[in-house]
Amino acid sequence: MDTAANPLPPEGGSHARDEGGAGPSRALGAGRFGLRLALWYAVVFVASALAIVFLTYTLLAGSLTERDHQIVVATLREYSERYETGGLGAVARAVEIEQRSGRHERLFVRVVRNGAETLFASMPPEWSDFDVSRLLGRNGFWEQALSGSREARLEVATGRLFDGTLLQVGKSTESREELLARFRTVAVLVSIVIVVTGLAGGIVVTRSTLQPINGLIRAVRHIIRTGNTETRVPVQADRDAIDELSALFNTMLDRITTLIEGMGHALDNVAHDLRTPMTRLRGLAERALQSGDPAAQREALATCLEESDRILSMLDTLMDISEAETGTMRLNRANTPLEPLIGEVASVYEDVADDKHVTIATHVEPGLAVSADRDRLRQVVANLTDNAVKYTPGGGRVDISAARDGDRVRIEVADTGGGIASHDLPRIWERLYRGDQSRAERGLGLGLSLVRAIVTAHGGTVDVQTEIGKGSKFVVEL
Repeated sequence: MDTAANPLPPEGGSHARDEGGAGPSRALGAGRFGLRLALWYAVVFVASALAIVFLTYTLLAGSLTERDHQIVVATLREYSERYETGGLGAVARAVEIEQRSGRHERLFVRVVRNGAETLFASMPPEWSDFDVSRLLGRNGFWEQALSGSREARLEVATGRLFDGTLLQVGKSTESREELLARFRTVAVLVSIVIVVTGLAGGIVVTRSTLQPINGLIRAVRHIIRTGNTETRVPVQADRDAIDELSALFNTMLDRITTLIEGMGHALDNVAHDLRTPMTRLRGLAERALQSGDPAAQREALATCLEESDRILSMLDTLMDISEAETGTMRLNRANTPLEPLIGEVASVYEDVADDKHVTIATHVEPGLAVSADRDRLRQVVANLTDNAVKYTPGGGRVDISAARDGDRVRIEVADTGGGIASHDLPRIWERLYRGDQSRAERGLGLGLSLVRAIVTAHGGTVDVQTEIGKGSKFVVEL
């Protein structure tokens, strides 16, 4: 559509005088929206960048740790081989040569016999504060010696030699921690740059994004302020993304108007309908507390649970009725054969009918089908059948039939019960209304209300024919 009914006057037109006082407020609101959008962009950008920095730091720390461990393990293997070929002297000479060569990697080397006697030890002087006396020398395990004056640790690996002697090689984490500390400093500086860049980018992106939707914002504010649901947002002919949004918004306004009216009625009905069961629930609980009898309290608790289930069932049914009446009930229409559907319902209530000595008979025209939501239509037939069986005395009969009636389908559920009193007849479709005869049977008083709501949602009608002492017949036409 190019335009909508009662479109918003263009900015600066005849209506501008009425909106003059709202200009600063509108600009402030748009500014806040823009600020939020900029902040969201900045948060996503900054969070992503910082996640990359953190991942890089984690990988670097892991890589440095793995490198140190590889050096220690390689040295441990090398000195083990030297010990096997030349004994302790070969190990001592190798360590001395490494120290004289000024090799960058400085290591702790110790040969221990019987877990206590130190045969050889070599360690840089500045590492003397590491407490190596607590190293247990467990073969194949990594151990750490802590320093009393620094945060660095001495990571030590132990290998058992052929004669049972333990060879220990370790490396301080000090150089690694220094490198990671420098990386953290750089990461902080980079993070500051990332935050500034994210905020600046967010502002730029927000300004370019808000420019084409400012008109939509003004229109929406006008609708909200005036409360005129007949007003619609103008839609241009070229139909870009913003125009598509405007068209969807207009459609949404139509639905909102219907839903608000339906919700108002539904809330009123729910508030009224829940008062009685909630009062009953409270009364049961109060009497149980006052009685002091455990058996009575258990019985009251069981009754409260049963009443709670009834309330939940009531709420579900009330919501179904409200959805049907407001046109929001989802109907999965399909070509629905009636003979198997009615047969299923009859088989469900067959046992209940047999217990009451009530006969259920079905008469369905062969091949008869209707365009309907199968599950919802099954609810309709089931509720009518349930009522018929419930209020038909022993020896009675319930007939369920379906046949063509011109261009419509006619479904009838007839019983040989006592009929419906004339003063109850006008109110049987009301929610929670139960006639005098109905009060002798358990129920919510919502079955017929749900039946009418579902049938109406399908575009059909439902009516009742009754005669006192002879029974009732409910007729559904689709």
